[in-house]
Amino acid sequence: MNSQTKVTGVILAGGRARRMNNQDKGLVNFKGRPMVSYAIAALAPVVDCLLINANRNIDQYRQFGWPVISDRTDSFDGPLAGILTAMDHADADVLVVIPCDSPLIKTEHLQKLLLTRAENNADVAVAFDGVRLHPVFLAIKTSLQTSLQDYLANGHRKVAVWLDRQNLIQVDFSNEPEIFCNVNTMTELSVLEETNHFN
Repeated sequence: MNSQTKVTGVILAGGRARRMNNQDKGLVNFKGRPMVSYAIAALAPVVDCLLINANRNIDQYRQFGWPVISDRTDSFDGPLAGILTAMDHADADVLVVIPCDSPLIKTEHLQKLLLTRAENNADVAVAFDGVRLHPVFLAIKTSLQTSLQDYLANGHRKVAVWLDRQNLIQVDFSNEPEIFCNVNTMTELSVLEETNHFN
């Protein structure tokens, strides 16, 4: 084992996006680019390998040049199922997890997640905006795979409940909570395009 911790990034694009008329959110354009491309740009510099977790439009996601992995089941079991699938495929000690629909996230935010987890030797580092946790922005040890598998096998789906059972550190982003803006409806997309001047 080398001294440098290996890191795999995973972009969660496996949801149904019911509130967006079932459009595939990662492929919806934000300022002229598919939303997933912002996640790729943020993640690629901090990981050894990048995976896209998608359960439909697989060929379209493959065009971004990274491996596309699908959940073990076809029942759209939520973010934890995508994280477990990534653990199945990752040859790494740590996963960095982000959703496909938060285009304001940047590389330095993900570096902060990784660094805080390592410095505190935590199993999971989760983003915190000063008010609430953002449980799909994670740096997480792949050694939690068995725990996660058991949790899902027992019919549980809630990310926060499972995270609460782990050795967890919160990573404070309260000085810029707007980075977690995510897009759930076409209206939200329009508002974010009009108000966002970060990119």
